[in-house]
Amino acid sequence: MNHLHAGTIEPIRHELLLIGGGHSHVAVIRHFGMHPLPGLRVTVLSRDVHTPYSGMLPGLIAGHYEFDDCHIDLRALCQANGASLIQGTVIGIDRERQQVLLEDRPALRYDWVSVNIGSRPALHTIPGAGEHGIAVKPIDRFLAHWHAVTGELAHQPRACRIAIVGGGAAGIEVALACMHRLRTLPGANAALVSCDLVCAAPRLLESHNARVRAFFDKRLAAAGIKVHCAHRVIEADDRGLVLGDGARIAADLIIWAIHAGAASWPRDSGIACDQEGFIRVDQSLRSVNEPRLFAVGDIAALPLPVAKSGVYAVRAGMILAGNLRRAVLGKPLRVYRPQTGFLSLLTTGERHAVASRGRLFAAGRWVWRWKNHIDRAFMARYRPQPAAPTPRGEEPAMRCGGCAAKVGSEMLGRVLADVHTLRREGIVHGLASAEDAAVLLPPAGQQLVQSVDYFRAFIDDPYLLGRIAALHCLGDLYAMGARPHSALAIATIPWAVPAVMEQSLHQLMQGALRTLEHEQVTLLGGHSNEGAELAFGLSVNGYAMPQQLLLKSALRSGHALILTKAIGTGTLLAANQAAATEGRWIEQAIANMLLSPRVALEILRAHGVAACTDVTGFGVLGHLQEMLRASEIGAHLRPAAIPVLPGAHQCLARGYRSSLHHANRIYLDSLTERIESSKDTDLLLDPQTAGGLLAAVPAEQAERCVAALQGAGYPDAAIIAACDPQISAGRVALC
Repeated sequence: MNHLHAGTIEPIRHELLLIGGGHSHVAVIRHFGMHPLPGLRVTVLSRDVHTPYSGMLPGLIAGHYEFDDCHIDLRALCQANGASLIQGTVIGIDRERQQVLLEDRPALRYDWVSVNIGSRPALHTIPGAGEHGIAVKPIDRFLAHWHAVTGELAHQPRACRIAIVGGGAAGIEVALACMHRLRTLPGANAALVSCDLVCAAPRLLESHNARVRAFFDKRLAAAGIKVHCAHRVIEADDRGLVLGDGARIAADLIIWAIHAGAASWPRDSGIACDQEGFIRVDQSLRSVNEPRLFAVGDIAALPLPVAKSGVYAVRAGMILAGNLRRAVLGKPLRVYRPQTGFLSLLTTGERHAVASRGRLFAAGRWVWRWKNHIDRAFMARYRPQPAAPTPRGEEPAMRCGGCAAKVGSEMLGRVLADVHTLRREGIVHGLASAEDAAVLLPPAGQQLVQSVDYFRAFIDDPYLLGRIAALHCLGDLYAMGARPHSALAIATIPWAVPAVMEQSLHQLMQGALRTLEHEQVTLLGGHSNEGAELAFGLSVNGYAMPQQLLLKSALRSGHALILTKAIGTGTLLAANQAAATEGRWIEQAIANMLLSPRVALEILRAHGVAACTDVTGFGVLGHLQEMLRASEIGAHLRPAAIPVLPGAHQCLARGYRSSLHHANRIYLDSLTERIESSKDTDLLLDPQTAGGLLAAVPAEQAERCVAALQGAGYPDAAIIAACDPQISAGRVALC
């Protein structure tokens, strides 16, 4: 259970921010999930929801693993362990204000912060490297590029010349994996594939023993990989590589696996770094000049240098977790002593591997099976078991909060100081007036359209909640054909120490304001209070000429019904609370919820829209029935045509349904034929957050309207139903 929700007895007193989802931080997340520290909120900041396990990357490249086999789903891991996940890109740290600066969203305050963002090849050291080729890190970008290459070659085999720069373990494993994959593609011709491996050192794998080096020399030769040792790459261009002696290596694809480089923002933020930009830490993994900051893994520069290897990050995880706990409690920190050597298990392209440590050498398929067992055991540790679905008829735990006092005026004043609203005509007194109520002057001849909505947090990011909730609340105005004008907000903030409450309110309001500004809506004021859990809503105002209003009662024979967005948010969000979804499913659901109805309404108007509603709590079937009853007509509904979000079918099949889902079964009575199968009906009843518009247009305009919607950024828009006067009023026939 996240700290944003009811049931948190201990108020939040400390904020721990984990920057990056590296091998050490996943151990920290799990540690605080198993041994929570009362009053501590753990928040993970990550650009990506899926964090890769680098030890399995060569196997993924070679085709032995699928994506999910070797990626940790941070959203599920955080949800299962009571941590919050915020997806974003860190651009710096304000040490004086104790804030982490993020790209395209407000900064986040911290009491303690830890950095585990790894490293990436130092491409800036070679002219042209950044523009030509692809680095093995960030892994997600490399994989996207690699899959594009293999997909193209599988579809149309052709010559492919690969050049890999880097003679360490990573470069060699990637080279062998690439060659194995390309030569096992359907229709592959080994003669069309070539690979050059370039190494500045006099020999490969200098840190390994002679038997290991000799083995890989033979293995590379057998794979047809030409090795160039003692050759420094001085430039890359669109033809390939330029070496220090002037020689060239032609390449269609350049892969960079060179020495590690650091992100620039730690040094730019005034954090003490070594000459290469890695954060200098002491023996307890704490920054040497910022006592509230810790760093681990490749990004950390330890007092005694160690190799940039994931092995160290994995083993440092529990030391880091313990020291973060001790730092919060004000206890002495423990010393981290990295091992002086470790066992390396190196893959060779096929399901075959080499074991190397000191003078030890072993090779064979059994080594690969051993490595595979170790890797899968590591991944299983961070793949949480989902909570069971709530049995039908039972109330979900901690469903609602209670009443509370208002948020303090000083805190509110500081938050409002950052609120910059649009100036609109017709606002006599608004947020800037500090009056007890807002005063509006409606435009001549237009009608005032009002709506209100308010709900508990459904995601652990107040900023994102504010953005989505604001769009959800505005949906009723767009569905009525009104132009949104202004809004009043109401926010409930979980009780915590003042600094934590202020941050939650600030993030929430900035998210709502981002949406309101995009929609050209002015925030007039609002109300805030303390409560058991985070909740937010808006009372929204809009205007429309009487003839522009879109009513549910205007359906007629010959109308086709278009849905502008995919459905499935109800079951996905319910499953997410139980850590039973995949991170990518929630990413796609969030993107769907953030899609504004404004442009969709403009397109619908251009195609003769006659009636409209937005699909929210009552699901597709409930909102369709409202329109049919009001219009005294029936309709054919095509369930197979309804766009569905990825993962929604799976979540429903596993039994995850929102709390309103069961109540929506009343709408099954509108069907002309009773259908008991949940497979055919559950999605029709799924409540939506910030759902799409359900709009009626003349049937002859429907196809053109859908094409226009899809071209304007509504890829899931579809014709799902048609009005039919032969069907009884308010009834739905499935077809």
